[in-house]
Amino acid sequence: MKKPLIILTGPTAVGKTELSIALAHMVQGSVISADSMQVYRHMDIGSAKIKREEMQGIPHYLIDTFEPDEEFHVVKFQEYAKNYMEEIYLQGRIPILTGGTGFYIQAVLYDIDFTKQQEEKDYRNYLETLAREKGAHILHEMLAEVDPEAAATIHENNKKRVIRALEFYHLSGEKISSHNEKERLRESPYLFSYFVLNDRRERLYDRIDRRVDQMIREGLVEEVQKLKAMGYQKEMTSMQGLGYKEILDYLEGDCSLEEALYRIKRDTRHFAKRQLTWFRREREVTWIPKQDFDYDNDKILTYMRQELEEKQILK
Repeated sequence: MKKPLIILTGPTAVGKTELSIALAHMVQGSVISADSMQVYRHMDIGSAKIKREEMQGIPHYLIDTFEPDEEFHVVKFQEYAKNYMEEIYLQGRIPILTGGTGFYIQAVLYDIDFTKQQEEKDYRNYLETLAREKGAHILHEMLAEVDPEAAATIHENNKKRVIRALEFYHLSGEKISSHNEKERLRESPYLFSYFVLNDRRERLYDRIDRRVDQMIREGLVEEVQKLKAMGYQKEMTSMQGLGYKEILDYLEGDCSLEEALYRIKRDTRHFAKRQLTWFRREREVTWIPKQDFDYDNDKILTYMRQELEEKQILK
């Protein structure tokens, strides 16, 4: 018997958090955050991290788990998520994977085996040196030459993933985009429903802009100042997160606050677009356009319950 798993994802700022709490109450579920930033402590405002009172007593996992200078990547996410899922099953609850990092979700949903993937330190060091000396855009241009599909879905600032894709091609001669496509064809070991919450583009972009303004009001600049004072630097993966690297540039005098905010809003919109591209390529996905439900979470939950009952995830 396959164990049940519910996925609730969608682009940034679409409203996943509020819906995930209502969903968890409905199905007796516990939430595992599939977010590459909310896993870090001290990074609350810029990651739009759920507040303790917003959890409404629903157990949450992989939030505030690591320090910003600790290594966190898809392999570690998969390991922790699977362990927490076993814990949740033992409690008689259903795990709900919630967040916008599609690769993390895919790694758990299809139980991708990362043990075969090698690395070559000399080549990796060469790429890192190249990025330091000539800029991350050089690596992204190299990737676009050998694997344009991967380059289209990985932002040039995500140096770690760009290097990983180049390294994969260097070692195997295979595009990482082709490899990921094959992994998508794996059968899931879970009885799952994969919900993607979405909204009209102009409304989503407006929500993104308003969210960034709200982050500034809540103290994003002060949060980044504090992280800087704690010794966390721009080179760290955590500090490359949207909102953090731009405010760091402002604090270091490389741009005005107005320019930093413009870049955060623009790059967050681009990020939302890439997220949607990823979800469209996934299989067995149930899209939930909020406008079709009059922006009413109760109507959305009724629709979700119907699918969960049909799939016998909810008995």
